Amino acid sequence: MNKRFFIYVAIAIPIFLACNKQGFLDQTQSSELNEQVVFSDSAYTINFLSGIYSEIGFATWPKRFGGGGLDASTDEAEGAGLGSVNTFIQFATGTVNSNMITKDAWTTSYTNIRRANIMLKNLPNAKFGDNIKVRTKAETRFLRAYYYFMLLEHYGGIPLLGDSVYQADSVIPSTRNTYAECIDYIVQECDAAADDLPWSHNGENYGRINKAACYGLKSRLLLYAASPLFNGQGLVSEGPLQAVIAYPDQDKSRWERAEKAAEQVMESGMYALHQGDNSEAGYGFYQVFQLRKNSEYLLARMQNTNRDLEGIWNPPTFGVSNPGAYPYLETANAFGMKNGLSIDDPNSGYDPKQPYKDRDPRFSNTITRDQSLVFHRDGLAKRPVNIYIDKTNPNHVVSGQDAVYKGTPTGYYTYKMINRDVAADWFNTVTPRCMPIIRYAEILLNYAEARNEYLGIPDEKVYQAVEDIRKRAGLSPYTLTPGLSQQEMRKIIWNERQKELAFEGHRFFDVRRWKIAENMENRQLHGTEPVRTAGDTQYMTINVRKRVFDKRMYLWPIPQSEVAKSIDLLQNPGY
Repeated sequence: MNKRFFIYVAIAIPIFLACNKQGFLDQTQSSELNEQVVFSDSAYTINFLSGIYSEIGFATWPKRFGGGGLDASTDEAEGAGLGSVNTFIQFATGTVNSNMITKDAWTTSYTNIRRANIMLKNLPNAKFGDNIKVRTKAETRFLRAYYYFMLLEHYGGIPLLGDSVYQADSVIPSTRNTYAECIDYIVQECDAAADDLPWSHNGENYGRINKAACYGLKSRLLLYAASPLFNGQGLVSEGPLQAVIAYPDQDKSRWERAEKAAEQVMESGMYALHQGDNSEAGYGFYQVFQLRKNSEYLLARMQNTNRDLEGIWNPPTFGVSNPGAYPYLETANAFGMKNGLSIDDPNSGYDPKQPYKDRDPRFSNTITRDQSLVFHRDGLAKRPVNIYIDKTNPNHVVSGQDAVYKGTPTGYYTYKMINRDVAADWFNTVTPRCMPIIRYAEILLNYAEARNEYLGIPDEKVYQAVEDIRKRAGLSPYTLTPGLSQQEMRKIIWNERQKELAFEGHRFFDVRRWKIAENMENRQLHGTEPVRTAGDTQYMTINVRKRVFDKRMYLWPIPQSEVAKSIDLLQNPGY
């Protein structure tokens, strides 16, 4: 992406983007003079667009809520820094509160929607050629649709503002549009933007919104819309909120619509799973996250070279003092064996005495367990992570700083997307990694899920999409048993999403749209205590947290400070 996209508007034109935090939708104050100045200079205009770009991916950042993000807000991981009441603690304990929950999904999204409307209003007078105006208009419309999707997946139906730019003294619409109206609007915007964008960009334009991002967002949107939580099985069966938070009717054809949306990307032939070389099984799954440019990313948050994730997810003695979340044993156990079977299958070869032998290669590229090798600044080499408790001398039990209970409450650390040759605290090691938002792997899984649900029985196209994921993962054999039922294939697809998309912000919304959060997030979750003795290492299961889930938590509460400003802004059920 052009380097201008790393310049925040707050730096380039601070007066123009001063925010009034008291106003509904976090209104941006501006004067006609400021708008005239900004949009009469092409550099300022592009920098303004950069500001809208700069906050994509905010919802899936691993430290969104301090010691964790969406991963710690669901059954994926245990958050760090448990001494304070924050959003992930509220979700873990069933105490989600409209007065205390973070407002970022609301304020960040509406702030950028307003910025997009300002951009669209002034674009006709911008000082660059018509071809660039067409492209930037399409990019802006997509970004606006993206932020509306952020609102929709958190809250259900929300107020749609159209192209209007409201001022501090304006009467701003606060009535929530229906779920169907929101879906139709976002689809319309994605399609309109896609019409004026190429399938991909190169050179200094790499990282800008393209046609694939538009269709990729539409694919996710329509998959969610077809899912049980929103497809006629909403949280209420009557009243004014029924059509706001979901479709009031159930319609199987919505799965077909989701299938066709994913198919738009697949049939383009422009994107594919990154395969890497044959140096190790599943290497492409590791390598894709280390490449700034690859065949798999439809949309990513572009970054300069960095050590961000190494500084969040590595163990304490590997240079981390302000960590993110720690995977639960249940997340670890979701990764089956290299032969494609689950660890519960009697034919899998799983050995509880050697629990990490011959596992799905994605396991070691997603989770750091006892004795995993992680890059360290000392000697700039890989060192084993000592998570075990040493009981080789029963009279002198010791453990290191990285050990269970000291460094990690679950006996695991997150390793997803971490670079094997980068140390968190060594300035001379960096990665060009950008943060994925939509990957081709998700598109394949979206397609498989939608087609399986629509057909009622999986066909060869469903098999092919899932097997492509498993093949790239390094499973051998990667093929699935012929003649699976819809329910059996559904279970496999759900498991593949849990593994393939782990720690990318999907699990939180997946268990909700499937309406299984009341089971997955309402149970005792565990960790592993490795104990080293004179003879061997034993792996003991430990209790970490009894999570509590209330059905109102299928949706986020709209911040109470916003609801209090208008009687027309209805709060979500249960809040």
